[in-house]
Amino acid sequence: MTAVTTAVPESASEGPVYRILLIEDDPGDALLVEELLHDTGMLFALTTRTALAEARTELAGSPIDCVLLDLHLPDVSGVDAVTAVRGLAPHTAVIVLTGLSEDRAGTEAMAAGAQDYLVKGKVEADLLRRTLRYAVYRSRTERASAQAQATRLRAEENARLERGLLPQPMLDTSTVKVTSRYLPGAAMALLGGDFLDVVEGDDGLVHAVVGDVSGHGPDAAALGVCLRIAWRSLVLGGHRGDDLLHLMERLLIAERDSQQLFATCTLLTLDQRSGTAVLHLAGHHEPLLTTTEGTQEVSAEHGIALGIVPGECSWPSTVVPLPAAGALTVYTDGLIEGHNGTKGERLGVEGLLALIGNLPSADPADQVDLLIKETQALNAGRHSDDLAVLRLDWSDRPTRP
Repeated sequence: MTAVTTAVPESASEGPVYRILLIEDDPGDALLVEELLHDTGMLFALTTRTALAEARTELAGSPIDCVLLDLHLPDVSGVDAVTAVRGLAPHTAVIVLTGLSEDRAGTEAMAAGAQDYLVKGKVEADLLRRTLRYAVYRSRTERASAQAQATRLRAEENARLERGLLPQPMLDTSTVKVTSRYLPGAAMALLGGDFLDVVEGDDGLVHAVVGDVSGHGPDAAALGVCLRIAWRSLVLGGHRGDDLLHLMERLLIAERDSQQLFATCTLLTLDQRSGTAVLHLAGHHEPLLTTTEGTQEVSAEHGIALGIVPGECSWPSTVVPLPAAGALTVYTDGLIEGHNGTKGERLGVEGLLALIGNLPSADPADQVDLLIKETQALNAGRHSDDLAVLRLDWSDRPTRP
């Protein structure tokens, strides 16, 4: 049967327009419901379907405030009809229509998830108006509660992931100031596979790592947490350079659930006394060095990403001379792969350096926040990769004892 759609536009009277889907195979009952809706004085848009199969499109995608559901349809009946509708539109109000002889049908339907029920032949306009308004209000309240609960759960999941991916730096005596930021690629998204960490060894050297596991979501985040924890444990155990990266790669291979997963990372060891930093780049881009003369990209040798060619172990080191005061910034590619304004070009390292050059002098944390804000404004939501930024600031180089 062809659907009949009746729309009453919002005109002289005030109030919301209720979008109603009537699933009823009896033309006489369908006409009666339409007439009662007109008698309520409510503004409504009514769509009628004669079977659940015909209503699936509306239930799955169309915005509906309330479903008026006959319990005896050609393709489904009774509680099964309610369950099917709730499965397709879990946050839409459902009012079932029962017959005079069905004493228990209404209460059983409500137990299955319907907001209310009406007995055919005993419905007046006032009762329909009150029932429909209450059912829609209750459904919207339930939806808001479910969304709030989902938001709380997501926040709790993010907090747990953040503790694993963004731990507190372990600095005992070092005067190095650490600034770190991490943002998921999309609003309300979980943190992804980017990770970072900073620890001070017993020898006073400051060790840092910034890494990026390929992919997004909880699996990438879980692997990122494993690599971050492994890095901290191995560094505190005295492992360095090639040996450290080799062990991290072994862990990645053992923990990943797909051979396509790999990780890039930068290892950095900062020695304030000698005024040097040792870099190992495993498929990662170079960090930025900030001095009194400005910010520039560090020139460093590159090694292969972890997990790309297991056992290759090609991670050359680069020794970088440092000024008495300055900063090193290591970041993941989410910071530079976004768009650079409206022309569709990627920001890239050159665009990032231009942004940094135009930032006002400020506290390191404020500068990092401003930089992220500027890159996100230029990107305007067109790129959705996670980003992590780690900045190490130092001054007043200590002298050797």
